[in-house]
Amino acid sequence: MRVDGITSADGAPITVHTTGTGPDVVILHAGGVPQQHYHGLAEALEHRFTVHLYDRRGLPGAASLDGSETLGTDLADLSAVLRHTGARSVLGHGSGGFLALRAGLVLPLYRIAVYDPSLSVSGHPEWDFLGPLEQAVRSGDQARALTVLAQGTHPDGLAARLPFGFALRVNRLLLRTPSRRAAADLLPAVLPEIRRIREHDGPPGDYAGITAEVLLTAGARSPEHFAENCRTLAEAIPHGQALIVAGAAHDAAVTAQDELVRPVSRFLAGAPIA
Repeated sequence: MRVDGITSADGAPITVHTTGTGPDVVILHAGGVPQQHYHGLAEALEHRFTVHLYDRRGLPGAASLDGSETLGTDLADLSAVLRHTGARSVLGHGSGGFLALRAGLVLPLYRIAVYDPSLSVSGHPEWDFLGPLEQAVRSGDQARALTVLAQGTHPDGLAARLPFGFALRVNRLLLRTPSRRAAADLLPAVLPEIRRIREHDGPPGDYAGITAEVLLTAGARSPEHFAENCRTLAEAIPHGQALIVAGAAHDAAVTAQDELVRPVSRFLAGAPIA
């Protein structure tokens, strides 16, 4: 990949990674999932698109957090990336989907694709876990924070079906592995993202001002609230359409699952998704 260093409006450094040829597309990663985890997705798209990735603030290699960050900070960083690359299409996963849709209200985007976007629409999903998560992160109890996060964000998943004490013990054991320790170290960056999503709770009409073409996709095996919010927003956004991806779980964007890549690629190229 080509690597370019640029700066945001406040002077914060942004490292942009680029591969492929064709129309420009920016991938926006989910919270706590560094951009390099999406290299497989970039490789799946690079034969049709020029794909750009960057780490948002708080992740390794990106500007550190100082506590003053807002949604406006994320939008300013994305705006700098769009200016540098000339991209007018974005693909967002998880909290990156939230940023992509919010960007559609204020930035010059033509096409927005999201997968399992982390949204708060009319109080859905519930965010009862946010207080316990904040407490666990502040106290430095990484295993508890990971357990609360997993059970709160995937309420109908396997982790949520386990007794909390048992799941906590499992996470304490898993923290001995490098991958789980790396995920735990990113919790201070994940928490403010979740807080911002919750703070921007509102009715579907909040997104009705998006003029771009929008594809809202959710995994059939992901928590149900992703699909529910995608369907709801597709009705509110003038050029929105929803697609539930058969057999796909929340990690389908990271694993570049073909059932997701195919329709997203067609949409970003301006072709019918089916």
